[in-house]
Amino acid sequence: MENYMTLRIKAISENESFARSAVAAFCVPLNPTVDELSDIKTAVSEAVTNSIVHGYVGQEDGEVEIGVQRQGTRIHIEVKDAGVGIEDIDLARKPFFTTKPNEERSGMGFTVMESFMDALEVEPNSPRGLIVRMTKTLGPSKKATE
Repeated sequence: MENYMTLRIKAISENESFARSAVAAFCVPLNPTVDELSDIKTAVSEAVTNSIVHGYVGQEDGEVEIGVQRQGTRIHIEVKDAGVGIEDIDLARKPFFTTKPNEERSGMGFTVMESFMDALEVEPNSPRGLIVRMTKTLGPSKKATE
């Protein structure tokens, strides 16, 4: 691991944009393209928003932890919460699945993360919550790692 950062934020909507900007700023030394940076920001936004909206329903004291590691041109991002978790992760990863159909939720969060990143893992954060791990390789060396 060449470099890393960890950010803990209160699980409130106004902190989502800060989290995505902080992760993007961490990636800047790798000279990503605008599209690569946009992909990372979108995926982080989805992961953090899911933690806030679904993980801490009715709670005011939740936290979201975002960890980022850099190895060469590869970025590893972990978004972790200690909220209610997801009962059926496989079902939740299906496009259009949402636990909030009466709100304006599309059920595309995990699908968006997966489409913008090279790899996505979702697992329980024992004893409570969820961990979302995402990986993306930046720049022309990506083709060499595929």
